[in-house]
Amino acid sequence: MAAPRRKPTADRTHHGAVAASSIDESSSAYSSNDQAPIHRHQLGQTPLPTTNVLKLLWLLVPPLLLATGLSIFTQSFFLSRTSFDHRSSCGVGSAGDLLKDSLGLNEDHVEFLRRSGFLSDGKKSTTTSATIDNNYGCWVPRRVDSMAILVVDALRFDFARDHLPLSVGSRLFPSRNATHLGTSKLYQFVADPPTVTMQRLKGLTTGGLPTFADISGSFGGASIEEDSWVEQLKDVPWDRRRHHSLDESKPRMAFVGDDTWVDLFPTQFDDCHPFPSFNTRDLNTVDNGCLEHLPRLLDGLVGLKQQKKMMQQDHIDIDASSFELIVAHFLGVDHVGHTYGPNNPHMEKKLHQMDVMLSTTLNSIDNAPQDSCIVALVLGDHGMTEDGNHGGGTSEEVNAGLFVHFSPGCNNSEHDDGVTGEEIPGSARAFDSIHQIDLVPTVSFLMGLPIPYANIGGLVPDLLPTPRYDTPQFTSFTTPHTATALALNAAQVWNYLHTYSQTSRDLPLNRLRELKALLDSAALVYRDAIAYSQKHTSNDEQHFFDSTAYRQAFGLFNLFLAESTDLGKQVWTQFNEGGMMIGIGILVLAWIMATPLWKRSVRNEFGAIGFLTKSADVNGSIKENVKGSDECFNSSVRSFRALELLTALIFMIFQCGVLTFGNSYIEHEREIVTFFLSILCLLVFRRWYFTSGTHSPTSVATSTGSNSVYLPLIVALCSRMNDVFVTGHGLDPSIRLHATHHPIVFLSSLLVLLLLRLRWLSPMSKSVGTGGILPVFIDIMVIICLACSWWEKHSLDDSRNGFSMARFSMMAVFVGLMQSLFSLSQHWKSPKRGIWIEQAQLASFRVMLFLVIVTGPSTASTAVLIVIQCAALRFMMQSVGARQVAAPVMAAIWRLAIRHVFFATNHHCSFNRLQYSAAFVATDTFHFSIAGSSLFMNTFGWEVLGSILVLVNTRASCSPKNGIGSHVWDWFRYFQWTEMLASCISVSVMKRHLMVWAIFAPRFMFAAVFTAVGLLLWVLDVILMELLVVEYKNSYE
Repeated sequence: MAAPRRKPTADRTHHGAVAASSIDESSSAYSSNDQAPIHRHQLGQTPLPTTNVLKLLWLLVPPLLLATGLSIFTQSFFLSRTSFDHRSSCGVGSAGDLLKDSLGLNEDHVEFLRRSGFLSDGKKSTTTSATIDNNYGCWVPRRVDSMAILVVDALRFDFARDHLPLSVGSRLFPSRNATHLGTSKLYQFVADPPTVTMQRLKGLTTGGLPTFADISGSFGGASIEEDSWVEQLKDVPWDRRRHHSLDESKPRMAFVGDDTWVDLFPTQFDDCHPFPSFNTRDLNTVDNGCLEHLPRLLDGLVGLKQQKKMMQQDHIDIDASSFELIVAHFLGVDHVGHTYGPNNPHMEKKLHQMDVMLSTTLNSIDNAPQDSCIVALVLGDHGMTEDGNHGGGTSEEVNAGLFVHFSPGCNNSEHDDGVTGEEIPGSARAFDSIHQIDLVPTVSFLMGLPIPYANIGGLVPDLLPTPRYDTPQFTSFTTPHTATALALNAAQVWNYLHTYSQTSRDLPLNRLRELKALLDSAALVYRDAIAYSQKHTSNDEQHFFDSTAYRQAFGLFNLFLAESTDLGKQVWTQFNEGGMMIGIGILVLAWIMATPLWKRSVRNEFGAIGFLTKSADVNGSIKENVKGSDECFNSSVRSFRALELLTALIFMIFQCGVLTFGNSYIEHEREIVTFFLSILCLLVFRRWYFTSGTHSPTSVATSTGSNSVYLPLIVALCSRMNDVFVTGHGLDPSIRLHATHHPIVFLSSLLVLLLLRLRWLSPMSKSVGTGGILPVFIDIMVIICLACSWWEKHSLDDSRNGFSMARFSMMAVFVGLMQSLFSLSQHWKSPKRGIWIEQAQLASFRVMLFLVIVTGPSTASTAVLIVIQCAALRFMMQSVGARQVAAPVMAAIWRLAIRHVFFATNHHCSFNRLQYSAAFVATDTFHFSIAGSSLFMNTFGWEVLGSILVLVNTRASCSPKNGIGSHVWDWFRYFQWTEMLASCISVSVMKRHLMVWAIFAPRFMFAAVFTAVGLLLWVLDVILMELLVVEYKNSYE
């Protein structure tokens, strides 16, 4: 933003003349000879740089190289894993063929498993010792008749454990008078980053690990192309997996809730009721829709429907559709977290609503008839942080809850055969904490389906009820059933890994050999167990299945699956290391070419301070200002300036380079930036305060006046005030926990913002000749409408949402920006260059108003502090003489101040801090383009605004007395390029680090966006400045 106007002084020319000379000075910075500033009276004597297409292309080489290198690196780093269109087969003999191919079983082994009821892949036994004609299932016997999946979005583990007393608590800790008949288990349900809904649903249905780059799919993704149990349930013939007790007519699949499921599976659900999911301020629409349809769907659930028929209730339509799967996805808990946080009364109310719903549903399943088996899975797709967000990899985000409840007819009592999986050292699996992908093979076997082809999850044995046979002898032993299921799971995972290794080199050969050896040892033990059973079957021994070998195979298969999952997590992303190295090489070349030290005036500045050479000066300004001064004083000033420059360079090396290599540094970047900014401001203040004394009167004269010594402290103080006193950014205005959400605070802040606009920017509007009062009126209307909108949103009355006033303020901002751009287009060729610089500052103010709209009431106070801070920074840039601030130091202060605003507005370089509510400040309807642009500006707008201000103020501060002003922008974007290069190197080095997707990759992506902003502005600046030079040259020829 602009600084207050100053009256002309004796040592300054008219503003228009100074602005005109500034163009010549700044344009000379692009010349190959790096000439001294060219004043307007010199235009007829000093030749201007030759501006033609070739030179313009040469000036654009560094940004083009940067864009090329960044593009190559990004595509190489975020390459998705190889996906296959293969599908696991449910054909006759498919399970036996898989065991023979992967585990080395022979035909006798497979036939024995079929006769014993462990396999159900459809081949009839040639003997009459046992019949399994009614054992249906693709690979193993089907365990349940139907399934209800109730997804409570963002159901953190502690929510499920502590805040659902009616549904979960009463079944985990039943009272003496409890009448619950079913069996229940609660697990920590561990998700893998990124913890966003679409990626979690992909993992929950395919058993794979979606790559981090797929996070873009959460904002309008495509359907799943890989094999999944949802697709298998739709496509596998009913007679291949129907239990003999079920009807011959195929039941249907039903869904209600979050429309993300429909994006992933557009045609699979027969009875589908999706609701829009992106409006995080809408707490009830999706949940109310689920509550409306869920009772009807439950009445048609296979097992419960048979009970309704037998009861012959008149109000039940016995001809209604039957469902073998019901999916209900509730969003209220997630939206409350995003809007109010997890520790708000709204969360208690929403969790109670979920508790009542779950209790009713589970009670219905408890009343299912004894001859049916129904399972309900109550799960969270991810958790949430203490501020209600998610997307990263912290423990609060990855630890969701999974509550599994079986009806009484499932025979899922605790295993009493002593099987724990601990028979082999190192094979124990903590089933009280399971990975989300482990649910995929479990669901597949429960429903009698083949495991999806690309699954790398491991079966959860505790969730497999004993198969229901007509012959009791086959239901007496759990261990052989579980060992066979694990053997099929291990065979499927190995088949996938082996196929993957044939098409990609990502899987290390040594790890594959280790896994193969482990699998072979498990298969050997398993074959011995089968041979032992075959031998004793012929002797008609009763307990021929219960052998130690089955238990050992059980543990070894578990160990193999755990190691396979770990391998998949380590190498799932396919890194193109050659492409990454090429991209980094191009970035290094662009970084070297863009170094400001190539310019002679920059080297002179370093020399004047005491670096590089001792005899250099900056356009003679240092010599002129120190003439006649005490030598000791001059030495002290030079020492102060050298200390500032050295400190700024060290801080920038750390913040732009070293910081990107440490996950702890990245997590605490806000504190680091605040500290660095405070230290640099204090160092500048120290020198200014020293020069304000009586040591050398000639050195104190500055363009900013004697009271400007406190400007550095004002910059630091504004940042600290923004840090400490301004909270609640991105949260709903009705939240009364933050002082800045109180009407008195945000109304007074808007009033101060309006006064600053009238005081500092009104003269600019009048000078443009566009009506004078119109631009002022536009900005007044924006602020008044915004105040009304926030006042309505602060009300507890839900009918007063403030949308109409917010929309009007947005439209007014858009009109104001159009007016500013029109004025810029009309006056950018004018000799009075100050006019379009002022219009650019006015446009920046309006951009800031838009950011205030999409961020919330807290930002009104932040905006006031930013305006004051920017005014102080502009004054500092215009300082000359002994108070002149070196361009690298000034650029570092600007950079730290801008980045501090990013953090102070409750943002961070991670996706769990995205403020999704920004998409719905003016509407409750999701529109991708509008919501996406609002969210982008909410997140990156402060960097956009800050970069524009640095560029505009750099061009505005150029003057005959301050020849280095044009270099502030050069150093500013060079620091950002350094951060980009260091981020690329850090993610390359850390690509196998445990926290690469949780911390390092998000930091790289944010740095890439920050760099893209500066890149576009640099290209625009180069083109416009060259065109201006041509225009001025032609006007004087």
